[in-house]
Amino acid sequence: MDIILASASPRRKMLLSMIYDEFRIMVSDIRELVPRDLAVEKCPEYLACLKAENVSRGREKTLVIGCDTSVVIEGKILNKPRSTSDARAMMQLLSGKTHRVITGCCLYYMGRFHSFSEVTEVEFYPLTEQDIESYVVTTEPYDKAGGYGIQNKGALFIKGIKGDYYNVVGLPVARLKREIESFLDQDFSAPAAIEQPKGKTSRPRNKK
Repeated sequence: MDIILASASPRRKMLLSMIYDEFRIMVSDIRELVPRDLAVEKCPEYLACLKAENVSRGREKTLVIGCDTSVVIEGKILNKPRSTSDARAMMQLLSGKTHRVITGCCLYYMGRFHSFSEVTEVEFYPLTEQDIESYVVTTEPYDKAGGYGIQNKGALFIKGIKGDYYNVVGLPVARLKREIESFLDQDFSAPAAIEQPKGKTSRPRNKK
């Protein structure tokens, strides 16, 4: 089977290789807009579906896997920091608190889709100013949702997690494997109509 991962993340590529030996990488060109009335917890799954649908066009017999990860704290989404000051503010907000890492995944194949979200709770130790400053001057925070990498030096901030560790890295690989197996086990002989998540209007992702 031809398989495409609709993500440029090297971490997701590494994790998907636990399931498949061979697959392609293709990044969608969508604008990351979500409906105004969509709960923040559903934004990653919604965007994962948009990415997978975009890449799947003209590739009906290809399994396309779309993903999106957000860090959610106090009702806000923390995406990738755009600057040192942005990364510093994220670390200050996460310090000493528990946040949620939500990865949305979407599978497209033969005109049908299936999506789900995985949630992991992550607790940070209280961070000193030195902790934060020594971290934000590295390159590590700037390509990661929430501004930290649990698999690298960001691990020094983690007091504990509840849920799937790999979900925090960027892909809930154990659940994904089972969701794919269940999805592909259905009868695709009569393609179903594609249903997209709906909302009244759209807004850009919260880039805080």
